[in-house]
Parts: sequence; structure tokens; C-alpha cells
Amino acid sequence: MIPFRNELILALVWVAISGSYSVPNLAFGFAIGWVVLFLVREQLQATKAVIRPVALLLLIALFIKELVLSAFKVAKLVLSPRMDIKPGIFAYPLKVDRDFEITLLANLITLTPGTLSVDVSDDRRTLFVHGMDCSDIEQARRDISQGFERRILEAFR
Repeated sequence: MIPFRNELILALVWVAISGSYSVPNLAFGFAIGWVVLFLVREQLQATKAVIRPVALLLLIALFIKELVLSAFKVAKLVLSPRMDIKPGIFAYPLKVDRDFEITLLANLITLTPGTLSVDVSDDRRTLFVHGMDCSDIEQARRDISQGFERRILEAFR
């Protein structure tokens, strides 16, 4: 294992974000990475997250596909002369139970046009989702379950 691998990754991210590819900037990014990892060290030791790169790429591909398809669907609905939609909020029972997974699922839903994650129940078992068209709530639940949630579970467990 490469020593200071995480700090080096954060330093490279800092260099890429800042746009300055100098040695002092790399050192500054390394220092920032070390401080950040020092501050969150307890949370990092508690999580033994497994990341499957192929499954993660499939999750990203699914998001891009859903983003494009739903953008066209929303544009078609908005541009149609008669908007026959039934907006509403529905409860989605969660299979994911880790904070990171719930947050990722909620953000993916929110970033997809036509849907918005509204809230998570106090027991973290239900996600409330606003849909632009809730005429078939069961289909929306199946889409989330067989789409984003399944891919998240495959990528991170």
C-alpha cells in the first residue's frame, strides 16, 4: 500500500481544481489533505466501505441515461399544449440503510429532472419523493428500486 495515498489523492484533486500545477501548490494540497483526513479520521476508521469500480461505473452510466431520458420527458411535458400531469409526494421504502447510501440515492433522485427528494423519515427507512407526474406511484417506486437503489447496493456492498 502506498504511504499517504489518501493525502496524495486529495493533493492531486486540489491541484486539478486550483489549476496551478506547481510544486508549492501540490505541497499545499497535500497539507490540506492531511488536515482534512486528520479531522475526519474517526469517521473513516468506522466505515469499511467497499467500492466496486465496475458497479460504480454502471451507476454513473445509469444516472447519465436517466438524466437524459427524464430531461426529454420533462421537456415534452412542458412543451405540450395540455399538461396532463398529477404532481405529488410519495413514500419510498428504503433498502439502503447507511447514511452515505441514503444521501447518494436522495441526491441522484433530486438531480434527475421531474423528481425531488423531500425528506427522510426519522427512522431512516422511508424517503419522501416529489414527482412531477405521480399517476403511477408503484412504477415510480419500481424504477427507483430496480434502478438507482440496486446500483448503489451493487457498487458499495
